Amino acid sequence: MIFTIALRELKNLFLSPLAWAIMAVLQLIVAYLFLIQLDTFMLLEPRLAGVEGAPGVTDIVVAPLLQTTGFLLLLISPAITMRVFSDERRNRTLSLLLSAPVTMTDIVLGKFLGVTFFFLLLLAMLVAMPLSLYAGTALDAGKLAAGVLGLSLVLASFAAIGVFLSSLTEQPVVAAISTLGLLILLWIIDWSGSNQEQVSTLFRYLSLKSHLESFLKGLFSTADVGYYLILIATFLILSVRRLDQQRLTG
Repeated sequence: MIFTIALRELKNLFLSPLAWAIMAVLQLIVAYLFLIQLDTFMLLEPRLAGVEGAPGVTDIVVAPLLQTTGFLLLLISPAITMRVFSDERRNRTLSLLLSAPVTMTDIVLGKFLGVTFFFLLLLAMLVAMPLSLYAGTALDAGKLAAGVLGLSLVLASFAAIGVFLSSLTEQPVVAAISTLGLLILLWIIDWSGSNQEQVSTLFRYLSLKSHLESFLKGLFSTADVGYYLILIATFLILSVRRLDQQRLTG
């Protein structure tokens, strides 16, 4: 039943012209940024050729591209997640969904997986650009794989946060703005200039970007994976509790 709900959600996304427009625009922007990074690498390559341990194409082109892609996806993800539950509320179909012979957990996980599958398909299309470099140069496969894994976890976090905030309101615009605000806060929270080391460490741990940067350096840490899994689980549990409350109050 979870996958049935997920496929239904994914189908609804692809039936929306907004999703196709987002995919097209994002491809154009990332392609432009990819060409800029590639041009930068071509200019630096002669000077780096004789330097021992110099950064390669993966460090100069792929890692910055993936980080920028992560921020661009942060900006567009609220437009994808805002309708997950908001439309159900506005169209008065949420009560039918809640009365169906499925658990609240099944509903939330199905919605979450549908949105996450869409994000991962979008990511696969974008990753095809750096993969094309294999035709003319050698990439660091380990760093590339770690970066893609990190970005996948980031996107799953976007989906979980968006699903929860969409469950709070029947207005998609309110859900989108709330999601965007929270995601930006979690992205820049480590910018704090606090002199208190404990506070600064906490902010760095809460930052979505700081954990992604570790993956982009090719570092696989269970602490970073655990952070994203805890974040995802927290917002999914909150979504389940919100739906339970909605069912009980009618």
